[in-house]
Amino acid sequence: MKTILAALVAISIVAAQADPAASAEKTVTIVLVHGAFVDASGWKATYDILSDAGYQVLVVQQPTISLRDDVAETERVIAKARHPVILVGHSYGGMVITEAGDNPKVRSLVYLAAFAPDAGESVSSLAEAPAPAGEHKAPLVTEGKYLLVESEKFPSSFAADVDVATTRFMAAAQLPWGLQAVQTKVDRVAWKNKPTYYMVTSEDHMIPPTAQRTMAQRSGGKVVELKSSHAVMLSHPREVAAFIKSADTASTD
Repeated sequence: MKTILAALVAISIVAAQADPAASAEKTVTIVLVHGAFVDASGWKATYDILSDAGYQVLVVQQPTISLRDDVAETERVIAKARHPVILVGHSYGGMVITEAGDNPKVRSLVYLAAFAPDAGESVSSLAEAPAPAGEHKAPLVTEGKYLLVESEKFPSSFAADVDVATTRFMAAAQLPWGLQAVQTKVDRVAWKNKPTYYMVTSEDHMIPPTAQRTMAQRSGGKVVELKSSHAVMLSHPREVAAFIKSADTASTD
């Protein structure tokens, strides 16, 4: 048994040496910022793909109670980066990276089905317009100073292309979204002076695709569309990881 184990270890070492991409660390760090109602565990598959590709990947676990605190937590994580940062935000995480992306360590921004506000805009102001015909907005309920997604509608609204057993648990385990986070206006707008990438999710029932396209277009960045629900990092982690890596590739061209 010891001989077999030693042989397997030797084979893995030779394979790693033969494939420089598997052992060499990339020269950028990727920081992942989750959105509302969920925590950072939704990034697991994307994290694994990017880590296996040689990136230092850091994950922000922000409370989503106030925008200012979430930005501060993101900047705390950015400070740990060994390299210049590609800052990635999903959904409400786009609000966070728009401000935190002003950090000098941040090289570029990646928005995934995310809010991309201009100065003076909040989630409330961006979401106040009615959804276009055939599109949908998040079915939210207010509980005191917090917002939640209606539990019975969570699976179809947030992640219709994810296993129902998973989304039912996600509905039960929702993180409350603080009204202070929803109503606070953005002051700093990083996408105005840094390379930006935006993935539109065309089957989104939380942030209407038309609204996403509008925010993506005005950012002036690279835009792609994917037939996906709002929870794109759960249903399409490989495509998400490839899109994030494209921000690194573009910066080195």
